[in-house]
Amino acid sequence: MSNQASSADATTEAPDAKGRPFCPQPATSLTMKGRYCGLCPASLVPVIAIVLVLAFLSGCDVYLPGPSYSEIEVPEEEFYQIETLELPEAEPNEAPLADANEAPPAELELSLEECRALALQNNLQLKAELINPTIAAERLSEEEAKFEASFFANANLSKLEQPGRTVVLGDGTLLTAPAAKTEQIAADLGVMVPLRTGGQVIFDLADNRYNDLTGDPNVNPTFDNRFSVSISQPLLRNAGNWANMHSIRLARYDRQAADARAKLEVITVLAAIDRVYWRLYAARKELDVRKQQYDLAQAQLEQAQRFVDLGERAQVEVTRAEAGVAQQLEAIIVAENNLRDRERELKRVINRAGLDMQSPTALVPRTEPDPILYQMERSELVRTALDSRMELVELQLQLLRDASTVDYMRNLALPLATLDYTYNISGTGLARSDSFDMLCNSDFTGHRLGAQLVIPIGNQAAQSRIRQAIYQRRQRLATRDDREAMIELEVLNAIDQVEANWQRILAARQNSILNGRLYEAEKRQFELGARTSTDVLDAQTTFANAQSAEITALTEYQIALVDLANATGTILGAAHIQWAPIVPAGAAP
Repeated sequence: MSNQASSADATTEAPDAKGRPFCPQPATSLTMKGRYCGLCPASLVPVIAIVLVLAFLSGCDVYLPGPSYSEIEVPEEEFYQIETLELPEAEPNEAPLADANEAPPAELELSLEECRALALQNNLQLKAELINPTIAAERLSEEEAKFEASFFANANLSKLEQPGRTVVLGDGTLLTAPAAKTEQIAADLGVMVPLRTGGQVIFDLADNRYNDLTGDPNVNPTFDNRFSVSISQPLLRNAGNWANMHSIRLARYDRQAADARAKLEVITVLAAIDRVYWRLYAARKELDVRKQQYDLAQAQLEQAQRFVDLGERAQVEVTRAEAGVAQQLEAIIVAENNLRDRERELKRVINRAGLDMQSPTALVPRTEPDPILYQMERSELVRTALDSRMELVELQLQLLRDASTVDYMRNLALPLATLDYTYNISGTGLARSDSFDMLCNSDFTGHRLGAQLVIPIGNQAAQSRIRQAIYQRRQRLATRDDREAMIELEVLNAIDQVEANWQRILAARQNSILNGRLYEAEKRQFELGARTSTDVLDAQTTFANAQSAEITALTEYQIALVDLANATGTILGAAHIQWAPIVPAGAAP
């Protein structure tokens, strides 16, 4: 014994022929028959280091743009404390007075088509919405991947030590069982293939090494190997291609619904661009009218001053004229503020680089209104709206989704019946090579056929799910009818608004012409001494209001056409708009 121990110790320190240290641990399934496993702690250090580095990198947000949650933490007082706005007081004379003749800032002319193109390219709200189809497409891809095959592997190491025990037999004889020490290493690997019919196929190769440390060393360790192919197929519940494609169908409907919402957002943004553009046009024309009226009021003041200097009028005429100039100056201030509001609104929606909302660049609409009387076929426009509105398309997809859900819930109410079949080949031997030779020869095979049947008693939960799906579909049908009625109402109202605004254009134009003549008449009467400056200024104000009403009627007619196109699910113009989902930059592959 001492000689054996000393030789073992000597062997422990001696390296093998390749210079590898001897491993004193029992041979495992990785060693075959050898004594040198190559998996000593020293050799495992690089492997462990690589695994730790990969695990660390897998937790990093390498694909997430913006700040990391580990870098920014919002203080608690930010949620519960409301700050006050402190503004410094200004001197009364520091406020700059508006100058009607002040040089305008740099101008940028934009046509309606250019604004549309810029909005489609840069609008932030549209960019956010166009990512949703990409997300929905990834969800569909996720569902379609549920039939991908999976590789699996398992490994188990067990050591068992059982103490010896003494058993007294019936005749009083003592039978002593020696202590037992066993070691077993089991591993298996295989591939699991889900089937579109609801079943699955599993290919499994198992390897088992058993070593009785207290047994005969001539028959230890022993190796067992097994290869098996098993098929499991449901027959009723979750059976068939249709039932197992349900989640993919829902994801496909959701993706199409996301496309419909994105198209609706494109139409909404384009309609908003048109409205903002025409309101900007109206604001700029309104400012031109007010500046024109300011010039006329200034001319009236100069004329009144000349008459006073000649002694033909009283001094009060100059005061009246000055009041008229101040009134027109106030109108200019209001018009300029309204114009800046409209310009900022248009800058926000087009979101052009170098043209942010704080930019002083003035936007000048290049496209002029083109008031044309159109023939409105009410029934045709309503039918176009019912065919084109994306809300109805999305609702129709929801109805298809509900129909699939009803049938799927009925499938889930069926009994669970499963048929299983397993074919296996076994091999064993004192060496792993012998075990694999027996396995390859298929000397020992086995078959197992099994069936399972589960029938719910009452099945109330499944029946309730079916009724819920049916009720939801009926609710959606009622919603569709109401939505169609609302769309018809929107179209008819939009048609009436277009026709009414056309009449407003005719009336406003006639009113503007007549008030222009009235102003000229009052001006001549003033020159003859039959009217005062107040009468001229009143006529001038009325004329300016008539011009503003004409501008408003023109722009409101254009906006009414935009609303009519939006109500029918279309856009104005001859250009066809095509959009595509946005794939965010830096996304994970």
